[in-house]
Amino acid sequence: MTRLKAKRTLITGGTSGIGLETAKQFLNEGARVIVTGNNPETIELAKTELGSDVLVLRADSASVADQRKLADAVKEAYGQLDVAFLNAGVSVWQPIEDWTEAAFDRSFAINVKGPYFLIQALLSVFADPASVILNTSVNAHVGAARSSVYGATKAAFLNMAKTLSSELLPRGIRVNAVSPGPVDTPLYDKLGIPDTYRDEVNAGIVATIPAGRFGTASEVAKAVVYLASDESPWTIGTEIVVDGGRTLNG
Repeated sequence: MTRLKAKRTLITGGTSGIGLETAKQFLNEGARVIVTGNNPETIELAKTELGSDVLVLRADSASVADQRKLADAVKEAYGQLDVAFLNAGVSVWQPIEDWTEAAFDRSFAINVKGPYFLIQALLSVFADPASVILNTSVNAHVGAARSSVYGATKAAFLNMAKTLSSELLPRGIRVNAVSPGPVDTPLYDKLGIPDTYRDEVNAGIVATIPAGRFGTASEVAKAVVYLASDESPWTIGTEIVVDGGRTLNG
């Protein structure tokens, strides 16, 4: 298929999970793709899976300096950028009493500050028109226990889909968000859940999803492809929720 034929695209956090699957679907749709990651192991795996035509760059989403360097690298590679999927993020769940100031600041730096300043750095690189897609979360809406900081970062990020669309639309840049529910990705390794409890945790999560299962990275990626494509020029400042009905349960 060629829904993204010749589009120059950037996917942050594109070396695993939703980002990697989106990169594969972008390639299948004819796009040119640059992905970023911050883990040397997943970076090498992504190079193998995506092939030599895909530029895989190391960048720390929390670092504003890295975001500026990334924008320079994108400009050097493409000249201009048609699509940016800002997917890099961290999901830390813990009770309020366990949070430290440093950990709080780190979550906001990765999930909010870095992506914000990446958009700023890309302003001179974006084509007209251009599409920016933010990977937020249903936790921007759902008051799940232990998610106070994570949910706050995603709510802040989600709001940018509206505020930045209002500001940037005159430049031909539209901003939208995709908000996944629980998705079967390597999230457990990041959360540090012991193997012995995974079945119990899985069952508890699935019980909150009317569809009765986790989502897949592929299902989220399909929504991103739509927002990146020329099929969605009148979709501006909005959110596509891909959650198996999770938000129906509050």
